[in-house]
Amino acid sequence: MPEMRHRKLVRDRIPTIIRSRGEKARTTVLAPAEFTPALLDKLVEESVELRMAPTREQLDELADVWEVLTTVVTDLGFTMDEVEQAATFKRVVRGGFSERVWLESTSSDQAVKN
Repeated sequence: MPEMRHRKLVRDRIPTIIRSRGEKARTTVLAPAEFTPALLDKLVEESVELRMAPTREQLDELADVWEVLTTVVTDLGFTMDEVEQAATFKRVVRGGFSERVWLESTSSDQAVKN
């Protein structure tokens, strides 16, 4: 079988799972400076997978998003309590999403000054 290149962050046990199937897994450990961008890329990847998932797979995809998110929070030096407090503050000041508001456009009655 030809080598498949993945070049992405994976869960810690994935190489072991791959090897248990009789396949080879070439890995490296990311330096701290490489880890944060890889985590943020992974968060986007998992969010896209959630968006594309059929209903029956959404819980698993949410679990992946949660795992990456909690790791990002720790990696950036925050706690989940701090994130929750920040979210609560933003919800009080700017609202949440429960009303399902979709912004179509904005405009200004003020003349543009040169």
